[in-house]
Amino acid sequence: MNHAPSPAPVWRSLLYVPAHVGRFVDKAHTRGADCIQLDLEDSVPPSEKVTARAGVAAAAAKVRRGAADVLVRINAPLALAVPDIQAAIGPDVDGLTVTKARGPDHVRLLDELVSECEAKAGLPVGRTWFYLLVETPEALPQAAAIASASPRTVAMSLGAEDFATAIGAEPTEEALLVARQMLLIAARAAGVMPLGLVGSIAGFADPAAFQAMAERSRRMGYEGASCINPAQVAPLNAAFTPSEADVAYAGRVIAADAEARAHGRGAVALDGRMIDVPIVRRAERLLARHAAVARRMAVQG
Repeated sequence: MNHAPSPAPVWRSLLYVPAHVGRFVDKAHTRGADCIQLDLEDSVPPSEKVTARAGVAAAAAKVRRGAADVLVRINAPLALAVPDIQAAIGPDVDGLTVTKARGPDHVRLLDELVSECEAKAGLPVGRTWFYLLVETPEALPQAAAIASASPRTVAMSLGAEDFATAIGAEPTEEALLVARQMLLIAARAAGVMPLGLVGSIAGFADPAAFQAMAERSRRMGYEGASCINPAQVAPLNAAFTPSEADVAYAGRVIAADAEARAHGRGAVALDGRMIDVPIVRRAERLLARHAAVARRMAVQG
């Protein structure tokens, strides 16, 4: 039985860094991302897999120099996933990005292996987080079960590019809308962080357009997203940080609700809008998010 993992993190931006490219690893901690994902999967060609795996512990120690959390994205086939996990588990790695999660049994199998690796490394069993990627149409209907399969899981996302390819679609907002909503609902039901964008992470030439897409994603209910280029970090951090105006309005909602309850009323009007329980709960959640992001930013300096 696993112990409880570390408290859930706050991730607005999760920057992918190829684990085998030294110049990217050396600068990763300066990019301002909340999380660095050392990649052993798509950005590493087959001929470099062994080299990347062998160097992942040293790479994690380097990116650890900043305040970002550190994940390692592992390959999906078990023949690669097992040695990836064995190489990754260590004091400088906070968690694993699990690609192509096939179902709850798959997640539990990896959980068991990670527990064995933690024990062998002398680490507390359960300390390593899981960030799960659902990337196939076979896995999507199981998203709720996948999200609940391990107490290690702190976040889940739709692997948009692979999922779109699997269903024969382009990775557009329209094509992936239903899948993204299903993923988000499953993550919320399991109490884990939904991550993702309504569009593709591939475009980084227009930071303003990218931030606007991230803001649409936040309004949809997502809390952060992965990115492939350092230029995408600042737009993500901005989009997924509550604005001063939103924080001020949420504070007014809480105050108006408190005054209404003090006078025995269950609802109150504020700025021409009725304030009832769901709106108060959203305001409370936004203020909690604001406080969590502020703590994250204070650590990052």
